[in-house]
Amino acid sequence: MVDIHCHILPGIDDGAKDFSDSIMMAREAEKEGIHTIIATPHLNSLYDNRKDLIVTKVIELNQALKDAGVNVTILPGQEPRIYGEILEDFEKDEIQTLNNSQYIFIEFPSNHVPRYTEKLLFDIQVKGLTPIIVHPERNSELIERPELLYNLVEKGALTQVTASSLCGYFGKKIKNFSMQIIEANLTHFIASDAHNVINRSFKMLEAFDFIEEEYGPDYVYLFKENADLLINGKSVMKEIPMPIKKKKKFLIF
Repeated sequence: MVDIHCHILPGIDDGAKDFSDSIMMAREAEKEGIHTIIATPHLNSLYDNRKDLIVTKVIELNQALKDAGVNVTILPGQEPRIYGEILEDFEKDEIQTLNNSQYIFIEFPSNHVPRYTEKLLFDIQVKGLTPIIVHPERNSELIERPELLYNLVEKGALTQVTASSLCGYFGKKIKNFSMQIIEANLTHFIASDAHNVINRSFKMLEAFDFIEEEYGPDYVYLFKENADLLINGKSVMKEIPMPIKKKKKFLIF
């Protein structure tokens, strides 16, 4: 299994604090059947993780895992918070795509979708890149206005839902929205977004067990296969997206 979103690089964001933490996380991943992890440290106002640093840290961590006898391979990636100059920084070779493929993560603020989002995601695609919106199920504006997500996916963006969201670790509301996103063909990947082994672990096995039980093995195949296709820079499988029907609120008198 491939995990395309993980904060396993030591000491550079709010994920693994040191190599010991990173090795512990990799051992946990190995137990879940994960053999390949894309390391996706934050790039935002708190953490300035550019491509050169990420590549160096990935090389160091792969050596540390080899020395520790952990059979997990780390690939380079990045989780940039959406900002207007991302393409300029891509041109400066500061943005790390997912395993040097055409796929690039885009993170929204947790409480809204910036107004320039649609234009920026269009410009990213004009550059030959494919934006992947990470954890849309945890964005409060998308929960209230799911048509915004449909519009972005319909125009070519991909999305990634977090395993823990689907398993209910972020609450019932986020779990329900995660399920609606899957049912409307508005997501293409399930990933861990793991930060540690205590309260933000992988939960990938649990999520795929839930998906199989709820939606059948074809969905499990789709999400696992797409992660494989992504790391090899190939086009992923997509179903036709559908709008999410917002549930009406009934007042009880």
